[in-house]
Amino acid sequence: MLKIGDFSQLAQVSVRALRIYDEMGLLKPVHVDRFSGYRYYEAEQLPRLNRIIALKDLGLSLEQISQLLNDNLSAEQLRGMLMMKQADLEQELKEGKLRLMRVAARLRQIEREGTVSPYEVTVKEVRPLTIVSARISLATLDEIIHIRCGMYDSVYRWLDDNRIAPLEPELAIYDNAEYVETDINMEVAAIVEEKVWENRSRLKVQMGGVELHQLPAVTEMASVIHHGKLLEVGDAIGALFQWVGENGYEANGAYRELHLFGRELTCEDEDNVTVEMQLPFRKI
Repeated sequence: MLKIGDFSQLAQVSVRALRIYDEMGLLKPVHVDRFSGYRYYEAEQLPRLNRIIALKDLGLSLEQISQLLNDNLSAEQLRGMLMMKQADLEQELKEGKLRLMRVAARLRQIEREGTVSPYEVTVKEVRPLTIVSARISLATLDEIIHIRCGMYDSVYRWLDDNRIAPLEPELAIYDNAEYVETDINMEVAAIVEEKVWENRSRLKVQMGGVELHQLPAVTEMASVIHHGKLLEVGDAIGALFQWVGENGYEANGAYRELHLFGRELTCEDEDNVTVEMQLPFRKI
């Protein structure tokens, strides 16, 4: 028999790992001295230890290895376990590759501009939304200032008439393939509970240019937060489109402006607002 230290050196496995394997029932010592507590192993245990190490190297957890060794799993069960691990590793590689591309794009941006962008792009999944909205097409960006407030007013009057409480945040949606300052397709909206859509047949008040509809869920939505002037949110959406292009993506739907400061109609300081800009994207 070999003391745990000698067995550790022979197997090239740490004493700490051997103790963990003992506690989990993966590899029990053949003898434990009842006076000193010393653990003793035999060379014949090396094949089992090597199998533990090999399975661990494949990425299986110690719990999975214990199940495999102690429950006498079949070859088919082992195959299924390894296929699941293969899928996990492939996903990790995919995510790692995407992170590497984003780091490279960020380095290019810093090298090109010589400064760090104030906008940090994150990726999130967005749930489906039920909204009440008004749409319009504008020739130029300057027209938004004069028309947008009236559109929001129409949305909230319709909600009041139907006794529907809006949720937060307030939205503006731009259905353009890229950031533009002319020929703008804009939609202003308030989010409502899903039950409003389910009970839409009961609504009695005429819509009057206001529309109730649903926005689908988005699995990959790029997002930035803008702090500052409301009229300068174009800088944020420009940063989003730049990020999408530099990372090998393309826009995949309308971009959204989420008012985290409350309602635009009652905003007291439009030079100091917080807005989230969102852009759905996909791989080219």
